Amino acid sequence: MGRTLQNTMINLGLQNACDEAVYQLGLDMEELEEIEEDAGLGNGGLGRLAACFLDSMATLGLAAYGYGIRYEYGIFNQKIRDGWQVEEADDWLRHGNPWEKARPEYMLPVHFYGRVEHSATGAKWIDTQVVLALPYDTPVPGYMNNTVNTMRLWSARAPNDFNLRDFNVGDYIQAVLDRNLAENISRVLYPNDNFFEGKELRLKQEYFVVAATLQDIIRRFKASKFGSTDTVRTVFDSFPDQVAIQLNDTHPAMAIPELMRIFVDIEKLPWDKAWDITKKTFAYTNHTVLPEALERWPVDLVEKLLPRHLQIIYEINQKHLDHIASLFPDDVERLRRMSLIEEGGTKRINMAHLCIVGSHAVNGVAKIHSEIVKTQVFEDFAELEPEKFQNKTNGITPRRWLLLCNPGLAELIAEKIGEDYVRDLSQLTKLHEFVDDDLFIREVAKVKQENKVKFALYLEKEYKVKINPSSMFDVHVKRIHEYKRQLMNCLHIITMYNRIRRDPVKLFVPRTVIIGGKAAPGYHMAKMIIKLINAVAQVVNNDPMVGSKLKVIFLENYRVSLAEKVIPATDLSEQISTAGTEASGTGNMKFMLNGALTIGTMDGANVEMAEEAGEENLFIFGMRVEDVTELDKEGYNAQLYYDRLPELKQAIDQIKSGFFSPKDPNLFNDVVNMLFHHDRFKVFADYEAYVKCQEKVSELYLNSKAWTKKVIRNIAAAGKFSSDRTIKEYARDIWHVEPSDLKIPPPNEPRDAAQDKTPNGTAA
Repeated sequence: MGRTLQNTMINLGLQNACDEAVYQLGLDMEELEEIEEDAGLGNGGLGRLAACFLDSMATLGLAAYGYGIRYEYGIFNQKIRDGWQVEEADDWLRHGNPWEKARPEYMLPVHFYGRVEHSATGAKWIDTQVVLALPYDTPVPGYMNNTVNTMRLWSARAPNDFNLRDFNVGDYIQAVLDRNLAENISRVLYPNDNFFEGKELRLKQEYFVVAATLQDIIRRFKASKFGSTDTVRTVFDSFPDQVAIQLNDTHPAMAIPELMRIFVDIEKLPWDKAWDITKKTFAYTNHTVLPEALERWPVDLVEKLLPRHLQIIYEINQKHLDHIASLFPDDVERLRRMSLIEEGGTKRINMAHLCIVGSHAVNGVAKIHSEIVKTQVFEDFAELEPEKFQNKTNGITPRRWLLLCNPGLAELIAEKIGEDYVRDLSQLTKLHEFVDDDLFIREVAKVKQENKVKFALYLEKEYKVKINPSSMFDVHVKRIHEYKRQLMNCLHIITMYNRIRRDPVKLFVPRTVIIGGKAAPGYHMAKMIIKLINAVAQVVNNDPMVGSKLKVIFLENYRVSLAEKVIPATDLSEQISTAGTEASGTGNMKFMLNGALTIGTMDGANVEMAEEAGEENLFIFGMRVEDVTELDKEGYNAQLYYDRLPELKQAIDQIKSGFFSPKDPNLFNDVVNMLFHHDRFKVFADYEAYVKCQEKVSELYLNSKAWTKKVIRNIAAAGKFSSDRTIKEYARDIWHVEPSDLKIPPPNEPRDAAQDKTPNGTAA
């Protein structure tokens, strides 16, 4: 979520008033804003996407709730010591959180372990351990529409009789200390992005948020006029018309068996009725195709922790496989591929298969990704129910990612096309009229230059390096992962360095290369990549032959509040994942909206950015998905590229020989060995095209006017990538609710009784 203060002022239309008031108190608003901690309660794009979605849902007047865990410790703080990443706990609640309100009156029990008893009346889950879920509510204001939605985050609490009810006359002190065991559930965020780690505590977290949330939703449904209770029990027929639940990846997949458990075991609905309601309620968003990221929980772990849920999953699977067998008799191979249970070695539950079977809609997050989901990853399921599979291209909120972080550009745009674009970003197309307006071109370039000067001062303060603000700011910020190919960028830096040294008097377009991002603490290769970048920076930044032509900075502790500083100052956005690996990307959209040009592969939303702006207005290079597939067929041989490309050979030899690590020449052996022998993401295969494309970038940067024209064309084409557009598509195609642009009356005005009637609609 990042920081809340400035976003709240902007959405409430109070920023100028607050700035003025604080100024009159002799304080500086910007200084005040810098004191607030980021709420870093997610990992990378997936968590930030949810935050943008909350902003858009409130702005579109949807009755929507965001549910999650109130981690005591969020994503770790990253320190760089001697070039290595070191993790520190993110004690973000140390000074309290003024934006949250605890709601103990809505506390709910969550059960774990125990056993299942079957009787004539049905299944009973008994002898469980109970943990309480305490909700904390954070307001989510819409933009200038007097709507305030709620983000409800659950915190784990031990019940007061925890460890004391088992007639243990024993150790009272120890029993109280053991309360920590229960409360550890919401202690810390697992810091993996695009990687599955099958730990029991993580499964507890996933079930914890799901169980608390579903009870909350059902409580709200029963309390509303729709949960018409006939004297015996609630009629749930209208449930899917009133409730839509979107699963953000498979992490909350246990919601599917949990809702079935509530309906069948507690509310006593017949199975088929319960299953019909459940499927109509859930929809699933897939966020990655990397096999190592797919959640596959060991059956024995689920059996221990959630015995009833395992039985329900088996039952779902049985009916699912019976259906497929009826359509494809004797196709046992198909049954094996489509089963929710993976046999062989340890039996595992494929959570993505559970989500597909238990949802009425499945979507990817960019056109190319949704195609890959349909035709490759889940092709059997798409063949069975093609109508279930959709695309919803990701977006970003223009409130945080333009108004808040780049007020200069936002104001310049408003002067030309008015202020309405903030709620309807498609209006940015009106900027096409000004692409040849010399004054506008100069003003756009001026705003960028001011942002660069400001960020250069920040860098000089934080990193004690002199930055040339007229150099090209070449920025690569995102989680560190092999598929995102920070290594390819690093090889380009080494190549530029070697070219400068080879011919020091030749014209070289000065660059400041900025790379930032966190590596999962257990991801050895990602941590080696950070060390390599810092080692290269050490050599480049201290070589007198290079001077101010090339500077390399590794941005420490990349997070939302730092993104808000670096993105408006960027000239060149690096989006260079191997084609077919980045589901969408959203950083790419933030840079586009803030006047950077993109160098990228035809991957994720880059494809649609090129479609919107015209491919000639991006720097597109490298293999397409088809080329990668073809290369896999013939077999990728890294050695071939090394032998054929002298500059690549030189760069690799320098890394290998210890040129960048003279004290430990073998330091980067693992990295080099990976690049030659098991590089799944084919860095060498795209290196030549990348370097050539970078030459084109430098050439254009010399012509400031031509560069800025492309910038304007990009901004004018960025409208599609508003999360408002994305959410409208979810609302219409999946949740079946209508967004409203009505501004509700502020609380100080009396409301007309007639207006008090809200239209019958779903709560998402």
